Amino acid sequence: MIGKIAWVTAGDRSTGHVDTQCVRQRGLLAQLTRQAVDAGRARRLGHRAEASQRPPGGRCGSIDVVSSSDPRPDDSVSERHLAAPGLAIDVVRLDRALDLPAYAHPGDAGMDLRSTIDVVVSHGGGRQLVPTGIAIAIPVGFAGFVLPRSGNALRRGLTVANAPGLIDAAYRGEIQVILLNTDPRHDVHIERGERIAQLVIQRVESITWNVVERLDGDNRGGGFGHTGQH
Repeated sequence: MIGKIAWVTAGDRSTGHVDTQCVRQRGLLAQLTRQAVDAGRARRLGHRAEASQRPPGGRCGSIDVVSSSDPRPDDSVSERHLAAPGLAIDVVRLDRALDLPAYAHPGDAGMDLRSTIDVVVSHGGGRQLVPTGIAIAIPVGFAGFVLPRSGNALRRGLTVANAPGLIDAAYRGEIQVILLNTDPRHDVHIERGERIAQLVIQRVESITWNVVERLDGDNRGGGFGHTGQH
């Protein structure tokens, strides 16, 4: 399952750490949102939460839930987007001048990540670690995956070196992207605020190994292109 996201801004912007007390204070809204997503009733349940279950303010301030589908999210949209459907994920805006990652179109799986710096990725395999200005707290049972943007890959030869880059639920540092320039002749110039990659949040399963002597089912054999090109 790929999760749609409603950002919940919280925490210390100078360190990138999420304030756990503030997160607990927002727990009711997050729980209602997850229940709504699982039941396919996110918008209707969100309206009920806004009307009657708004958590308190205090030192954590008002809840700042920002829909990732909003093209230009900012602090002023907190009330308007309390009912936004999706998985609630806490985000620290390390660079408040940049937009939060957002879905370009309804139904998109990936949200665009932006560079916080101007940087040049050298031709012929050059690599750069590029910060994106956000730190997030992915819920247990989900993971983040950083993927290349298809337009950059086609026109500029720019990709993500470790695609898909994996973000575990326990990671709390800034999201950074390892960009790789595959073009043999031309450097790629990245400007601050430019979209450099996509972030997908997806449910993942934890497993336990069941050691057996043989595997059930037919062994089709082959692999690694053994069936040919056509």
